[in-house]
Amino acid sequence: MRAEPFRIKMVEGIGLLPREERERLVKEAGFNVFRLKTDDIYIDLLTDSGTSSMSDEQWAAMLITKQAYAGSNSYYMLERAVKDIFGFKFFVPVHQGRAGEHILFSNMVKPGNIVPSNSHFDTTRANIQFIGGIPRDFVVEDAFDTENSMPFGGNMDIGKLEDFVEKNRQNIPLIMSTITNNTVGGQPVSMENIRKTREVAKKHGIPFFIDACRFAENAYFIKTREKGYESKTIREIAKETFSYADGCTFSGKKDALTNIGGILATNNEKLFEGIRNMLVVTEGFPTYGGLASRELAAMAVGLEESTKETYLEYRCGQVKYLWEKLHGAGIPTVNPAGGHAVFINGREFLPDIPQEQFPSQTLVVELYIESGVRAVELGTSCFGEIDEKTGQMILPKLDLLRLAIPSRVYTDNHMDYIADAIIRIHKQRKGIKGLRRVYSPPLLGHFLAEFERVS
Repeated sequence: MRAEPFRIKMVEGIGLLPREERERLVKEAGFNVFRLKTDDIYIDLLTDSGTSSMSDEQWAAMLITKQAYAGSNSYYMLERAVKDIFGFKFFVPVHQGRAGEHILFSNMVKPGNIVPSNSHFDTTRANIQFIGGIPRDFVVEDAFDTENSMPFGGNMDIGKLEDFVEKNRQNIPLIMSTITNNTVGGQPVSMENIRKTREVAKKHGIPFFIDACRFAENAYFIKTREKGYESKTIREIAKETFSYADGCTFSGKKDALTNIGGILATNNEKLFEGIRNMLVVTEGFPTYGGLASRELAAMAVGLEESTKETYLEYRCGQVKYLWEKLHGAGIPTVNPAGGHAVFINGREFLPDIPQEQFPSQTLVVELYIESGVRAVELGTSCFGEIDEKTGQMILPKLDLLRLAIPSRVYTDNHMDYIADAIIRIHKQRKGIKGLRRVYSPPLLGHFLAEFERVS
């Protein structure tokens, strides 16, 4: 196994609060770890979005770029990287991925429109609903069997998509595919599936967009798992991926290794004109898009670094290392390991807790109390919806805990500590009580939700 493709130049101290303090803090936070302070956390796996370590070259680029309202040299650095990697004719920078989603859907989606995808993640889903649209997911059915080790568990179910589009063509403004598919365990999407999704879209004259949040990791899995791509470079695979799309949204906080930033790109000049005009109103001038020029420079360099195979081998390898520790100990994980996180099946981990009592959220709380590790729930709190007619919770098919690993931040010793804590909880899980949700806003409610213990 290769060592990390970097040396550590600077470190940041972390501290573990006493268990009694952690119990008090998480209770005061309404059993929602989003409400905890950074100083309350020992190891933070809430998200890999905007939390990765930037390189010396990224910091250097941030320092030497020239700050300007219009026409900064860092914008043209980013333009070269975007054209080289994504290949689209037109793009604008945005302050993060959800800003790009909001602008895209505001220009393409009308109330009542339906947007099919393999799986919309939480912010994408919320931005469609905010406009009055309806998000629909068509991921392959095998994705809901967490023990299934299919190589591309994030794929679109092409048959179901085709059937749905045939019946609803006039009400579908665009089709999306998310790579990798975060909702079902960070599972990748094959090039064949992307190509077939494009064929369905083209057949019916519907634009096809990619949510490119973790495109580089997806390209790495295509290289290592899909026949015919073994000898292709990550850049070549990425270029082919985007050649099938009419545009993309992208959060630079993931596969550009930045703390903030993103892009919205398209080949459609008329659509781009609407995007650019809205950007000026909501984000800023087209050459800064709500970002300081230094952030554009960091994103340009980060795109170069994240598409190197040595980096991706390390990145996906560390995730796999933690997954192997947990899976080998009998923890019910989503299989195989994804690219940015390890996912645990909360319902199977805590089988005595009904899904209505948020088993994965309960496990998030128990993990923090046990170890000071902050994870996140991607299950009933995040994706459960209230039936307007009955008032009852519509339960999602998956109820997962996600351990999202920031890139270039933690060592394998940290992974060992995390695994040991989860294994301890698993051994003593009998008697753990679930949670009752007492507050949640209608959109992205899991960020601000409050819970109490079930007595």
